[in-house]
Amino acid sequence: MLNVKDMIKDVLVSEEQIKKRIKEIALDIERDFPDGDVIFIGVLKGSVIFVSDLMRAMNVNVTMDFMAVSSYGMSSESSGIVRILKDLDFDIENRDVVIVEDIIDTGNTLKYLYEYLRARNPRNLKICCLLDKPERRKADIKADYVGFSIPDEFVVGYGLDYAEIGRHLPYVGVLKEEVYKKV
Repeated sequence: MLNVKDMIKDVLVSEEQIKKRIKEIALDIERDFPDGDVIFIGVLKGSVIFVSDLMRAMNVNVTMDFMAVSSYGMSSESSGIVRILKDLDFDIENRDVVIVEDIIDTGNTLKYLYEYLRARNPRNLKICCLLDKPERRKADIKADYVGFSIPDEFVVGYGLDYAEIGRHLPYVGVLKEEVYKKV
């Protein structure tokens, strides 16, 4: 098996760029919720590193919960069918909530999740993503806080994976096409 670093064509977003942008996003969220007491809902598994670093950059009280949703399975293409694999442990009614996602691609999964959580009557419900691929969007959904808009490339690193490979990389890299396309 190849070393994951040998599977990377280019570094799209460096570790330094990510760290700098997370601090900026934290400031934006603090401005929107100066009293704190915000709940970050990390979408498993890809958001774990991002939500952890974002929480550490915050200067107001933040709590965290996680949801696991699936529309990909072990494939590189979304099935379009969203399944909730793990729901929230906390009640979000009348609370300030930020969904923290690693990447918005078609937006179908996030739109489903947003509507699912909106039905639980939070006071505010916002979306934060590290990466946004606007040219792939199929659903009418937009993040309130965006780390980076990126081109339509298959990316891994900083929590994002290909078949569970590459999450540990401290940067976002473009995966070589021969890795994920069957020849």
